[in-house]
Amino acid sequence: MTSKVFWGSPHQTQLDAKQTLPAKLDLILEKLELRQRVKGHRVAIKVHLGNDVGYSTVHPVLVRRVVEAVKEGEGKPFVTDLAHSEATAPMRGYTAETIGCPIYPSTGFDEKWFVTHPYKYRQMEEFQLGGAIEEATFLIDLSHVKGHPSCSYAGAIKNLALGCVTGETRSAMHDVCNYEPAFIKENCPDEKTRVAIRESCPYGGIVDDKEDPDGLHLHYINCNQCMICQDVAGSALVIDRESFMAFLKVNVIATKLVLDTFEPGNAVFINVANTLTPVCDCFGFTGLPVLPDAGVFGSNDIIAIEQATLDATDATSIMEKTFPAA
Repeated sequence: MTSKVFWGSPHQTQLDAKQTLPAKLDLILEKLELRQRVKGHRVAIKVHLGNDVGYSTVHPVLVRRVVEAVKEGEGKPFVTDLAHSEATAPMRGYTAETIGCPIYPSTGFDEKWFVTHPYKYRQMEEFQLGGAIEEATFLIDLSHVKGHPSCSYAGAIKNLALGCVTGETRSAMHDVCNYEPAFIKENCPDEKTRVAIRESCPYGGIVDDKEDPDGLHLHYINCNQCMICQDVAGSALVIDRESFMAFLKVNVIATKLVLDTFEPGNAVFINVANTLTPVCDCFGFTGLPVLPDAGVFGSNDIIAIEQATLDATDATSIMEKTFPAA
């Protein structure tokens, strides 16, 4: 059966409040029958609350619309995110007064509130999921869509994968790309070649290894797989697709572990695809958008909403003039 995704366009045909995103979000919540589904549930609303002076996160007005719908359905809502984002959330307009419900750090104020899930992937042996997520009985994944230097696109999956785990787990997830060494020292004939390999990358993706003065380290965020280095390195540097895909895969694993804590049907996904910046909201600042606004999406299917959001953004042109000058 094909999953449904409801969409609210960012465009208006008239200057009318009924055609704004909050009004369209209300209609999507009705289509998802949210009020009928949350009665008696402790509802975790997972929002990326951002950092520092960033202002491109999901606007408090939109968050409050979701909170009010849960309350009208006699659910018990709370907003949750990482401890450091929760601690500074009032700086960006998120308070219990503005959004209408409490805000709790997903893993506790000191990151000691979590449940350990054994799961082997590359160097990882376990994932520590936040207690706020574990104790909730209904989930609303309310995501701001944007770019991301490690996975290109960040929406519903990334919002859960990195925002519902401890810092220890999150750090390990970011390091899965480096599980297999890219530089094979024994295949490098001499220091001259090693330096030539480092200097061959036009994007600064190959650097000296901090832990080994005779080694090299590949920054996967910088590397765009142009393969120029291969003409110099040969077998001394391995550009392995599996390592590039590892961060995407570990995000999927973490998201599945989060969703498995909820009964089937007790999760709703909302993507707000506005102010589409090139980097994650955790960077703590807002740059110019690189794509036009795509509106708001809602679904009961996390894969369907991600695909619909990607399809909508793929149909628009990149705003090249807003990119930072090289």
